[in-house]
Parts: sequence; structure tokens; C-alpha cells
Amino acid sequence: MERMGKTKGYSYFMRKSIRMEPIMLQWLENTRFRVRESTYVKYRNLVQGHILPELGEVRVNRLTTERVEQFVRQQLVSGKLDGQGGLSEKTVRDMLTVLKEICRYAAQCDIEIPCHFEVIRIRKNDSEIRVLNRFEQMKLEQFLTSDESLIKTGILLSLYMGLRIGEVCALKRQHILYDEEILQVRSTMQRIQDVDGGKRKTKIIETEPKSSCSVRDIPIPEFLLPRLDVVRNVPEEAYLLTGSPDSFIEPRTMENIFKRCLTECRMETINYHALRHTFATRCVENGFDIKTLSEILGHASVNITLNRYVHSSMDQKRRSMRMLQGMAVKENVH
Repeated sequence: MERMGKTKGYSYFMRKSIRMEPIMLQWLENTRFRVRESTYVKYRNLVQGHILPELGEVRVNRLTTERVEQFVRQQLVSGKLDGQGGLSEKTVRDMLTVLKEICRYAAQCDIEIPCHFEVIRIRKNDSEIRVLNRFEQMKLEQFLTSDESLIKTGILLSLYMGLRIGEVCALKRQHILYDEEILQVRSTMQRIQDVDGGKRKTKIIETEPKSSCSVRDIPIPEFLLPRLDVVRNVPEEAYLLTGSPDSFIEPRTMENIFKRCLTECRMETINYHALRHTFATRCVENGFDIKTLSEILGHASVNITLNRYVHSSMDQKRRSMRMLQGMAVKENVH
């Protein structure tokens, strides 16, 4: 196997004929110490599971735009490791970003790769994210408020404050400021692969939220304050969902509990993250300022809020179309 070293000393022929594999592995090793553990695990899975098997043997001078486009198409059609079809557009887009970073690293090592990533485009999936309509939301709310279950309180925080599932699972008593009526988002919980060879294949980690913008303070809606008052006197380090500092509920378990709640409500199964989309949609329908909503959701820009999390309901579309009737009447009067 070729070793990555000071490639400036390589001959022109050697720099053109080196395979992509050692470059990929060296980039992955260097990246491990620059990014979060969860991010590294994601990169590692993309490289070792998809990019390396398909492109590792390709010589750098053969990694053309056409070759990468062929790789992208193949992943979209049949990229799943179980052979059951293609990967999502988002996953392939992430894969393309990783490959681009690998090639940028190669360029820093004086290895030229002919692919022009700027001309490669992946069609975005236009299918709408599932959002609860008002009747479904009311039905779910009635179920969640039927008792003082801490887990149900956590689900309500996602539905009416837009918290991510990992943020709810990591939420502790110390993050609830009762006097100020503010909830602080300071950490997130997730299950990742244990790449260090532990006894288990995966492990639970708690880290800061996914970005600096996700660290935020959110005013607590008045009707949720009594729900949170239940844990006022538990230890500061206690998790909200359990009321104990010694036990927690991980995101995967929380997702399953949520699905059981939907079953009890006789509602269609949806992803937990749909609660966050529902929150954002209801906020827009009720006239929220987009900048304020963006900060509550912990987004880096209002564009993310508008493009990913705001979904017009049919009721909202009807109200908008009725405005045209009023405009037409005014035109006729004049």
C-alpha cells in the first residue's frame, strides 16, 4: 500500500498514479482529532462503508467528474449496504461533501485530482416532511396531558418548544430556570458506534448541541410551567425524563415510546422529529417573526428555518387565497 508522506518529493508520475485509498485513510485519521466524536463516526462510516470500497482503488488522475457522478448515481440507486435499494439524497450529499474534503486534503499534499465538484448536483427530494394537522395535534396533546408523566412532558417540550429528541433526553433540572421561566438548551444525547473496540458496538454520549447556535435559552410557555414544576425539588443533575441523576432515557428508547403513544392515540406513525416541524409550522401560522423562530429552533440562519422547517398547511393556503378575493373586490370598487 502506498504511504502518504511528503508528496512534494514525489515524481510527477507517482503523484498521478497513487491510489485514492491511502489518501482517504490519512484524511480520516487526521480528521479524527479535529471534529466531534459523533462527526468522526459519521465520516468513518461513509468512507469505510461506501467511498473506500467503490473509489479506493481508483488512481488519482482517474477520479474525474464523470467518475464521481457515476459513483453518486450508483449510491442513489443501490447504495444501501443490505442491497435493498438506494441511499437518501441527504446521505449521498454528505458523502459527496466528505469526498470533496478528501480531495482538498490531497491538493494540500500537492496531489492533483481532476474532479470538478462544483458542477455535480444532487436533486433534492421534494417530498414534504410529515407535519401534524391541528386536529391531530389536539388529539395528541389531550393524550399527553392526561397525566403528569415526565416522558409525556418531554414530548410536549418538543411539540411546543421545538426541542430535538437528543436535547430532550439530555435535559436536566439545572436547565430549568423557574424564576425567569426559561429553559436552557446546553447539551444533547445520542447513541454512536464505539470505534475504539469496546464490549458493545455502540455507546451513549452527551455533548454540547450540534452547533453554537443550538446553545440557546427559550422562554417557557405558561401552560407548560406546571408540568415542569413536578421536578422543581429533584437534584440539579437529575434528568427531566426520569427525575433521577442516575438514570436516563436515550433517544432510541424515546422514539419507541413516542410511537407507542401514537398507537394509543390511534394515530399514524410519524418520526419524533415531526414534532419539531409541527412546532415551526404552527409558529408561522400564528404570525411568529421568522428571526425569532430561527433562534428558538437554534438555527444558524433564517434560511434553514424557511427551507427545512416551515410547511404551509392547507388551512393556511386557503386563508392566503381568500385574501385574493378581498383584493379583487377593492379593484372592482376603484
